Amino acid sequence: MLGHEVRVLVVGAGLAGLAAARTLRDWGAAVEIFERQSAPPREGSGIYLPGNAARALEALGLGALVAECAVHIRRQRTADHLGRPLFEVDVERWWHGVGPCLALPRADLHQVLLAGIDGVPVRWGLSPEEVSVGEEGVTVTAGDTSARYDLVLGADGVHSTVRQLVFGIAAVQPVGQYARRFVVPWGDQPETWSVLLGVGSAFLTIPIGGGQVYCYCDGPLEDPRSLRELLAGYADPVPTLLDALETMGGERVMHAGPVEEVVLDRWSHGAVLLIGDAAHATSPNMAQGAAMAFEDAAILAESLAKATEITSALSAFEHRRRPRTDWVRRQTHRRDRARTLSPTVRDLTLRGFGTRIFHANYRPLREQP
Repeated sequence: MLGHEVRVLVVGAGLAGLAAARTLRDWGAAVEIFERQSAPPREGSGIYLPGNAARALEALGLGALVAECAVHIRRQRTADHLGRPLFEVDVERWWHGVGPCLALPRADLHQVLLAGIDGVPVRWGLSPEEVSVGEEGVTVTAGDTSARYDLVLGADGVHSTVRQLVFGIAAVQPVGQYARRFVVPWGDQPETWSVLLGVGSAFLTIPIGGGQVYCYCDGPLEDPRSLRELLAGYADPVPTLLDALETMGGERVMHAGPVEEVVLDRWSHGAVLLIGDAAHATSPNMAQGAAMAFEDAAILAESLAKATEITSALSAFEHRRRPRTDWVRRQTHRRDRARTLSPTVRDLTLRGFGTRIFHANYRPLREQP
């Protein structure tokens, strides 16, 4: 087994980085974090955590704290753009024995994770400028400092600086959609995840507490229309929520951008490892980004605890994680391909088989990672 205190640099203080910092600190590593943003996020969109994400948070020792500030989602409802029902899933029952489905402001989740790494130094406003991988570890230069680490984790998202510096390859691929995310007030709402499906577009609403609702909309990537134009003809609550958005400042207050995935042949080079979205980002249609990041953190600590040296631990980690993250990617691709179906075929399929398709998509994720 690794017999000395392993010095670890985590690059990125997002969900993946903070989760990994917690598990590696608890394993016994000396951990520090670099984060290119100047401060923790205070605002942002919402986030939905299916049952396996909640289970991973429980393994991190943070499940109860997150659940306290989240809405427990009971049902998942899919309808066409006019609000006509297609199918509905009792997600509380489906994920029973795994974990609750939770929805909350992303900034609140970040604060719980940040509090969970008490004692781990975070250097805000700092990003690596050079990463040199050698036989005796990894040397990282940032600003006016340079230091050597036994292990460097690139947990810095889709457009990872670590991935660019170490792997030097183009791993980001557009999936053909442009997404818009925003939070608006909407009063008390049922504990239901709801999506309306249009022609090449979709509009999702999830209550996140405090009388607020998280809204997610996507449409074709190369589409110059405004959000109001894209969603013309959608039934309520879409027009009402767009009115609320415009009252708050319209598209200026949205988080918007292309939907992208990351595909890599390998996640490690020497003692550098990519985790979370930096390694395996996918379309958000499975809502598995946070779950995969939290699972990465737990499995990495287990892999290191069983290993005699770093690189073998990283190989074991990737061997264990790839089948699961590849499964998620395949399901997102299948869901994206369904967008090419005519609305008539899509609606008939979902009315007849929607619940069965949902179960097939998520069944392997009920199992422990």
